[in-house]
Amino acid sequence: MLVFFLTLNYEKYRNLQSKCFFMSTKYIKPTESELEILQVLWDRDLASVREVHEELAKNKDVGYTTTLKLMQIMHEKGLVKRDDSFKTHIYQAAVSKEKTQKHLLGKMINSLFGGSPTELVLQALGNHKASPEELEEIQQLLNNLKNQ
Repeated sequence: MLVFFLTLNYEKYRNLQSKCFFMSTKYIKPTESELEILQVLWDRDLASVREVHEELAKNKDVGYTTTLKLMQIMHEKGLVKRDDSFKTHIYQAAVSKEKTQKHLLGKMINSLFGGSPTELVLQALGNHKASPEELEEIQQLLNNLKNQ
C-alpha cells in the first residue's frame, strides 16, 4: 500500500513538474511588427516608445499610437520589459535575439523545408549571391562541423 501511495504521488509530482517546465519554456512567437520592434530594441538595448517609433518610421509609415499599443501588448506577452519608474517608459527586449532566431529558424526549417537544413541552405545560396567573405565564412563553418 505504501509503495502504491508513493508511486501515485510521484506520478502526480512528475506530471506537475513537466507542466511547469512546459509553461516556463513556452515560446511566444512574435508577429512581424513585433519583430521589427524587437530588432530596434536589440540594436539599442534600451529605448522609449518615441525612439522606437522614430526608427520604425524611417522605413515604413507607422503611427505613434500604433507603436505604443504594440509595445504595451508586447509587455503583456512578456516579449519586452518596461521600466516605468520615470515619466517616459523605457523598454528593453525580454527575449534574446539568438534564441528568437533559433526558434523561428527551426520552425521555418520544419515547416517550409521538410526538416532539412540542407534544403534551406541550397535555397538561400541559390537565390542570393553571397560575397567571397560570406562564402569563406560558410566554408569555415562547414569545416568545423566536419571536424566535430
